Amino acid sequence: MTHEKPSARRRFLAWCVHAYTALGLVAAAWMLVAILEGTPDSFRRAFLLMLVATLIDATDGTLARLVKVKEVLPGFDGRRLDDLIDFQTFTLIPLLLLWRAGIVPEGYETWLLVPLLASAYGFCQTAAKTADGYFLGFPSYWNVVAFYLYVLQPPLWVTLSILVFFAVLTFVPARYLYPTHPGRLNRLTNQLAALWALVVIWILVRLPGEKVEGRYADPTTLWLAIGSLLFPLYYLILSWWITFQIVRRARRQHALAAQHAGKGALP
Repeated sequence: MTHEKPSARRRFLAWCVHAYTALGLVAAAWMLVAILEGTPDSFRRAFLLMLVATLIDATDGTLARLVKVKEVLPGFDGRRLDDLIDFQTFTLIPLLLLWRAGIVPEGYETWLLVPLLASAYGFCQTAAKTADGYFLGFPSYWNVVAFYLYVLQPPLWVTLSILVFFAVLTFVPARYLYPTHPGRLNRLTNQLAALWALVVIWILVRLPGEKVEGRYADPTTLWLAIGSLLFPLYYLILSWWITFQIVRRARRQHALAAQHAGKGALP
């Protein structure tokens, strides 16, 4: 049986999708330049670029499925490219920003290896995305963690505790919402995420170009950031609740199966 060779138009569209994904790598390069500048204004620019990279990551999969890139270009693995970019824009670069901005000060840089190595473990797990449409383990949203640590600047012990806490969650097999997948909860999450992203942009626009009394944010922006935490908390709590329901359902089914097996063993 022979397979018809994809047309030049389909191959062109497939390569366009891969090129679109690769724009995340371009954004990553600009992030590094901004971070190395080391000013409050350049850090703000780096976070805006992280939002751009996240938008690309959230939409390229839909485009890839639409043009069937795996079928048209089987020799090029877009998922590898995506993972390569995501590890940089979601993990490595946000952690670098925490160091460069002094959120994790000199003498404590080694702590940043904890989330870095945990994220590397998470990215290399073959079951990082479950068959029922969830992330398994904390999905390395270190860009979000870095944003709030940068704006809120909690005490160092709180910062380090948060880094370790989410690093440990990478190894805990809890399910986390995968918003780009279909489903009622994912649709709601995407709608809330869009509103949250607008608030984040507003916060970034409000951030002063220089430190105010040793902080990167003024008091009004601090409270705005605290209010915006409602969405990340919604995401985490809902994900943990779903995990609890799945575990409880599995235990109930196991107990029923054991009960039926016991009855079947009776003489």
